Amino acid sequence: MKFIKENIQVVNEKIENAALKSNRNKDDITLLGVTKTVDTDAILEAINCGITNVGENKPQELARKYEVIGDKVKWHLIGTLQTNKVKYIIDKVSMIHSLDRESLCEEIQKRAEKIDRKIDCLVQVNISKEESKHGLEVEDAIEFIKNVSNKYKNINIKGLMTMAPFTANEDEIRKVFRGLKDLSLEIKNLNIPRVTMDELSMGMSNDYEIAIEEGATIVRVGTSIFGKRNYN
Repeated sequence: MKFIKENIQVVNEKIENAALKSNRNKDDITLLGVTKTVDTDAILEAINCGITNVGENKPQELARKYEVIGDKVKWHLIGTLQTNKVKYIIDKVSMIHSLDRESLCEEIQKRAEKIDRKIDCLVQVNISKEESKHGLEVEDAIEFIKNVSNKYKNINIKGLMTMAPFTANEDEIRKVFRGLKDLSLEIKNLNIPRVTMDELSMGMSNDYEIAIEEGATIVRVGTSIFGKRNYN
């Protein structure tokens, strides 16, 4: 699996170049290795090559891989989270990237309270307004965040997450990432209790360099590290 090491080196170089281009420090950007369909051997190889944070889309997959890998990395749940799956990951995740509705907040709060844990979350916002994408509408995000701050004491909102359209149109991609950054600045200025806008999770294998130029602090990279995968 030598290719994993080489791929990570290439990705890190591109992160560094994108950071330099936008007058940012590469150390302020977290490379999240997306391990959907990736077996534990490959994940362990990536960890040996410097990956410290991994992202899983499915809670049961995260729980299964956690049994083998444990706390060698910080685990992030990046996919849509159904309320009945929260129990699988509540004691394992470092961060949930897909907070997008009150029923999910209720379940996270209930489970987190039981184990006396504060859960770091990102609010997912559908900046692109694509029907195929999950997340809150931009105009609903601030009220949602105020409500979470007011009602759910075991949830700490650390920032926002979005997905750009899969397109070759760089301007369209940039506009989505810039929209998330602008929203985060607006929220930051409101000084809502237990809400910080330290993290912007945006950018994947096809667009993470643009995301960094527009302010991403976490980039979610799978294919560029582990190669193309069959999702069927």
